[in-house]
Amino acid sequence: MKDEISIAIVGATGVVGSEIIAILTERNFPLIDVRLFASESSTGEVYSVANNEAEIEVINEDSFNNIDIVFIASTIELSQKWVATALESGAYVIDCSAFHRMNQEVPLIVSGVNLESLSKESKLIANPASSAIQLASVLKVIHNEVGIKRVVLSTYQSVSGAGKDALDELWEQTQSMFTQQDLQPEKFHCQIAFNCIPQIDIFSESGETKEEERIVNETRKILDLPELKITCTAVRVPVFHSHAQSLNIETKKNISAENLKKLFDKTEGLTVFFNDASYPMHIDASGMDEILIGRIRDDKSSENCINLWTVTDNLRKGAALNAVQIAEFICKKL
Repeated sequence: MKDEISIAIVGATGVVGSEIIAILTERNFPLIDVRLFASESSTGEVYSVANNEAEIEVINEDSFNNIDIVFIASTIELSQKWVATALESGAYVIDCSAFHRMNQEVPLIVSGVNLESLSKESKLIANPASSAIQLASVLKVIHNEVGIKRVVLSTYQSVSGAGKDALDELWEQTQSMFTQQDLQPEKFHCQIAFNCIPQIDIFSESGETKEEERIVNETRKILDLPELKITCTAVRVPVFHSHAQSLNIETKKNISAENLKKLFDKTEGLTVFFNDASYPMHIDASGMDEILIGRIRDDKSSENCINLWTVTDNLRKGAALNAVQIAEFICKKL
């Protein structure tokens, strides 16, 4: 293992890039050099990353020379444009965009679920969608214990999942409601303040949204269960941070709610709320590294069925922390 690592972050000023910077610093990542890339409007801004200072630069063909690990914390378009360049420079690439996730030649990795499947030859690694990370982390525990037949999922996703502009829009619309000004939806197709929108991304021909398809397909790939039955409804809710999920899970063998609580409690990265009247909410998960689980109960309407509720910070565990944990694993191979 190298004592010190050089990294680059593409999209360093975005919501995920900023969180990666914070987590690298919190975890004392062994950095010798860091390069930060963003739009020209941010050029020259100085950031501190794990005891290193770096100015925001505009990316070019030579940006990844002598870099060990590159984080792509930006758009699909930038991933398409720069991943090949980063790989050609010899760097490992952790792509947080959606571009490579369903490429069967690219591993889709969740720490605590399938991290050990990475080999030294895995130079390009895809970081899953935040909701898929949240879901797979919970389903893996249940599948290993009793197997899973079917999952009915509803997600309640914060506006931070749609980026900085979405956060600004929720804030501005909330102010407008109180000051009786006209609302101007831009990032979302309709009002988000004091409203829930049962559509995330565009609709496909099947009637599912792209987000719903993304969660299902990515979860199957992460768990290596291509035939797993999952149905999903994804809803955007008017909160700033954290995603919640309501799950009804039909298992192959019986497991009681009480035994499932104990199983979750033994699993690293999961925090269980044992009291039925105490449950995790969006505000509880914000800033947390763990997936919070509550409302765990037997479904009396069907055999071998469990209901539960999970909440996680979508920018931390659902994106940046998972990416950094992948990078830490890679460091052991360098």
